[in-house]
Amino acid sequence: PQTSEHMAAIDVMDLKHIIILQNKIDLVKEQQAIEQHRAIIDFVKGTMAEHAPIIPISAQLKYNIEVISEYIVKKIPIPLRDFTSEPRLIVIRSFDVNKPGSEVDSLKGGVAGGSLLKGVLKVGQEIEVRPGITTKDSDGNLHCVPIRSRVLSMFAENNDLQYAVPGGLIGVGTKIDPTLCIGDRLVGHVIGSEGSLPPIYTLIEIQYHLMKRLLGVRTEGKAKGAKVDNLSKNEVLLVNIGSLSAGGRVSAIKGEKKESKGRQGEADQRAKVILTSAVCTEIGEKDCHQPENKQTLASYWLGYDQGRH
Repeated sequence: PQTSEHMAAIDVMDLKHIIILQNKIDLVKEQQAIEQHRAIIDFVKGTMAEHAPIIPISAQLKYNIEVISEYIVKKIPIPLRDFTSEPRLIVIRSFDVNKPGSEVDSLKGGVAGGSLLKGVLKVGQEIEVRPGITTKDSDGNLHCVPIRSRVLSMFAENNDLQYAVPGGLIGVGTKIDPTLCIGDRLVGHVIGSEGSLPPIYTLIEIQYHLMKRLLGVRTEGKAKGAKVDNLSKNEVLLVNIGSLSAGGRVSAIKGEKKESKGRQGEADQRAKVILTSAVCTEIGEKDCHQPENKQTLASYWLGYDQGRH
């Protein structure tokens, strides 16, 4: 079921460069490995991965790892990196590096870990974190105050950095109060140079398309999963935008579903979603949505943000 979800996501994202790894071949006999190879070919038939190479490997014993490396270097083009735009980093981890009982004078600011999407981030640079500190008033309305700070240090694994460019994961040491970073509290936030980040939203309008079939649920034999129902007003969703996972309620729906022979479904439907958490993002961002009452990613939507309020 999980592999079916991955294949559907590949189809929706329209990915062109795909490698299929047949792992743990050191645990099976040659004939069984050949049968598994044939099963993989049948499984990906008719999908975006139909003509992708299937490489048998053993990650534990490092069999054919050099083949993967060679294919990536020779066949997959290097992604274009944007070094000229203002830096933007999506936070996927945050933590407090101070040990219990540390003296006040020796306290260090919080650390945020993530991936730089564009631009160049430098030590000593003034930064802003959005949405920042979020509070609710007596009426339940969200109020956000962006956090402003400075980059004190950066590192990638064990290497200290003076500047960082897009690609890979980095840790950013800041002057932010460590209590705001402890326990991944900054996950879902965005870091950038002061005044350059997109607005903060709690109501979004998305253009989306549905998966054709229910995914993530085991079926007997070659039976297909049940069809995915359309979104309905007041339906509660789990919305993933960047590294943020937040609840959302559908407040309005526009458009009709049209079947597509190629991808999973045409993105000709629109919906307005009220979020339970504020999000910093921009128009055109790709989101993933799933019904909150599902135990797996059985039924989800990929949305393209058209407008926000």
